[in-house]
Amino acid sequence: MTAQPLDDLEADSVHLLTIGEYAALGETEHGYAELVEGRLLMSPSPAYRHSRAMVRLCTQLIEQTPQDLEVVLELDVDLELASPDEPGSSRRPDLMVVRRELGDRLAAEGGLVAASEVLLAVEIVSPSSKRMDHVHKRMDYADAGIPTYWIVDIDEPISLTACQLTEEFGYVDDQTATGTFTTKTPFPVEVSLDRLV
Repeated sequence: MTAQPLDDLEADSVHLLTIGEYAALGETEHGYAELVEGRLLMSPSPAYRHSRAMVRLCTQLIEQTPQDLEVVLELDVDLELASPDEPGSSRRPDLMVVRRELGDRLAAEGGLVAASEVLLAVEIVSPSSKRMDHVHKRMDYADAGIPTYWIVDIDEPISLTACQLTEEFGYVDDQTATGTFTTKTPFPVEVSLDRLV
């Protein structure tokens, strides 16, 4: 028996998904999926501590969000890094801030949130997602042009690293805060990090 080269096997057996094909999959039974260059990446459902921090951060943001903006949880974002007929990439931030009219568009048309519609993406770090959130998603969100990215680490000391998009260098860390985080981007907000856990 002759072994078939791995490249040939992958070409024969792997279909890389477009954003449209990914959107058509619908919800998965356990956990959630993201799409990375056409490949489905499965992730477990968040643990209790992670979920609680996400809701508590969302609550603090909603209390301070201007009327023309909205905080939304766990929606798929088309990173818009490939044309619709090519293998695509989609991430699902824990939270994001978008313009309020996005909800109307999604209700009318369906589909995914476009990266160009996201003003702020937020990831809450889980023990299994440190590298993913600090390296891979940071690069993906910067490549997609999302202007602001927060990485919230709920291990002691609880911290928030705010990243701002630059034209030349991708994301640059604006600040890493413990205790209280204050910013004017994408809107004036103060977050009590100790209230997240």
